[in-house]
Amino acid sequence: MINALIFDFDGLILDTETPEFRAWQEVYHAYHVALPLETWATCIGAFGGFDPYAYLEEQVGQPVDREAIRSTRRARFAELLANESVLPGVEQTIAEAKRRGLRLGVASSSDRAWVTGHLDRLGLAHHFTCVRTRDDVQQAKPDPALYLDAASGLGVSPAQAVALEDSPNGILAAKRAGLYCVVVPNPMTHTLSLELADLRLASLSELSLDHLLEQMASGSSQEE
Repeated sequence: MINALIFDFDGLILDTETPEFRAWQEVYHAYHVALPLETWATCIGAFGGFDPYAYLEEQVGQPVDREAIRSTRRARFAELLANESVLPGVEQTIAEAKRRGLRLGVASSSDRAWVTGHLDRLGLAHHFTCVRTRDDVQQAKPDPALYLDAASGLGVSPAQAVALEDSPNGILAAKRAGLYCVVVPNPMTHTLSLELADLRLASLSELSLDHLLEQMASGSSQEE
């Protein structure tokens, strides 16, 4: 029996990933080099690994002014992010989950200040009884620790929770932890390898939660 939903944050509740990639693309374009999505994709839903500064220096063949880039990029990212709102279906899913008495949590590879700050700003923080971020674990996604910790914080076993994700790293973390995983790709992740998810939706508004849980109970799946 499913007793909890655990949401990813970046790219699932709020599309922070597209603005971040666009801001970095603009930095690279200023140096007349490209930042391919397939290269950037390795860090989506994770923490660490790909270093965009080092990769830029590798492409241009010389050191760059990292502090100047950081300042410019952060300002541009903030400007782009200001245009983003809660993604379709998120509030509907939260409302349906609460109606069914499900416990709600968040498991994110971002830091706590980032996640809770945006949840507060979006008016969603009060819905989640457990928020786990990279500050709470030794390893972020694709390690399963975030989902295991979130499930424990909600008082459920992994088998009693559904993970809502948008990226390969997030899916892998959820499946390694033993959760049923629904993937809802965003513009940054829809072309990536997402086949490990149990169910793929074009949007959280595509299915009612009632229908989703009925599908899970019957063992069926549905592609977008």
